[in-house]
Amino acid sequence: MTPTTVEIALIGFVLACAVGAAMLKDVLASVMSFAAYSLGVSIIWLVLQAPDVGLTEAAVGAGIMTILFLLALANTVRPDEDRLFEPVSVRTVLGVGVFVAVMAATVPALPAIGDPTAPVTGGEVTQYYIENAYDQTGVHNAVTAVLAAYRGFDTLGEAVVVFVAGIAALSVLRQEVFA
Repeated sequence: MTPTTVEIALIGFVLACAVGAAMLKDVLASVMSFAAYSLGVSIIWLVLQAPDVGLTEAAVGAGIMTILFLLALANTVRPDEDRLFEPVSVRTVLGVGVFVAVMAATVPALPAIGDPTAPVTGGEVTQYYIENAYDQTGVHNAVTAVLAAYRGFDTLGEAVVVFVAGIAALSVLRQEVFA
């Protein structure tokens, strides 16, 4: 599988945002970089044809977490230092580099997206969903069919959890007094 230009650009954007979130000295800039990172990851999930995961990442990662971080920031004091980035130790860079190299070495062993011979699609339950999802639900995406039809109550429970988290965030926002 060869990545497209859009996929490479998205991966570059996400990596740049992750490095920015970790390295920026200004906490507000770091929070904004984290929010952009989370939004980029949600777009990657959409490109990988997992809209349910992308929507959750956008709502929780880019939405609720950013609001909570900004609330925490509103109640803190910003430092007066002029440095833009935090200092980095060589040992940390080497440790992260080794970890990234090990993880990158596993990527060629992954099956291509949609490969019917992949071991993940070999299970009995998975095969049933792949063969019957469209006929039984009328939904073109098997993941959406599983989440909406076969596991509807579970998905409803997850939606309730996200809704309650949103209500809790709104109630916290209403109680905050910004000076």
